[in-house]
Amino acid sequence: MKRLQIGDVAITSIIERDGPWRRPEDFFLNYDSAAKAADVAQLEPEVFEKSSGKMVITYQTFLVRTPKHVILIDTCTGEDKGYPAPMDFPKQPWLDNLAAEGLTVEDVDYVFCTHLHIDHCGWNTKLVNGEWVPTFPKAKYVFHKGEYAEWEKLAKEGIDKPGGAGGVWKMNCEPIVKAGQALLVDESFTLDDTIGLILTPGHSPGHVCVDIRSGGKRAIVAGDMMHHQLQCIDPTMSTIFCWDPAQAGESRRTVFDEVAGTDTLLLPIHFPAPTAGRVTKAGTGYKWSFKRD
Repeated sequence: MKRLQIGDVAITSIIERDGPWRRPEDFFLNYDSAAKAADVAQLEPEVFEKSSGKMVITYQTFLVRTPKHVILIDTCTGEDKGYPAPMDFPKQPWLDNLAAEGLTVEDVDYVFCTHLHIDHCGWNTKLVNGEWVPTFPKAKYVFHKGEYAEWEKLAKEGIDKPGGAGGVWKMNCEPIVKAGQALLVDESFTLDDTIGLILTPGHSPGHVCVDIRSGGKRAIVAGDMMHHQLQCIDPTMSTIFCWDPAQAGESRRTVFDEVAGTDTLLLPIHFPAPTAGRVTKAGTGYKWSFKRD
């Protein structure tokens, strides 16, 4: 993704993996290939590989630099987690891309997690002498307290949910609280009057988008409120990983309705470069346009 300037805030991304990933048929609930053929034909070329029929899905962390802080939003899958295929892809690219930004783990001031699925909190921790410890020793980690409580409850009950439960929470989240580095907040939380949260439940119980405003400009890091352009064309489309598919669709439409036709940029975690874009209303859905300048 090209570096974005939102007033005094600079945003870029640290990529863990990129490329064709899953077919829509395997990812979205009740997906009808024939019925969606016209929607697929409208897609931007970056987001769909016609030869394989797979969506192009990027795993990335957004790096946000404000005048005061270095912030990471969502931390991909991490390393040493023991995840099976297809989540066992090489993790060195993430470390290399962090270094390419001139940063070390000691430079990070805040880590925001839009939610606590397997691919959004992995680099939160690292394995040291058999123990999970915070990867970013000086950072405060921002978790929505409702999201954290749900995963904590499931982990203690030994219940799995799509996207990861007990193992993910115990590896990636509980150690942060034990280390005293967690901020368990609600959606009213703000940082420096520049960073805020928008509660967008459905994909997970306390999913939030990160709202960035500076100098009269605005960008929203959308997390997994949306995974693919197909969900702009039809906001009711939810994934096999969503806790409440109907609520996820309502959250999408609420945000889309607010920003459609404005200059607000949306930055979905899983969109490939150029990543950032805007929506406008189009029929019963919305048209996605990448920011290409």
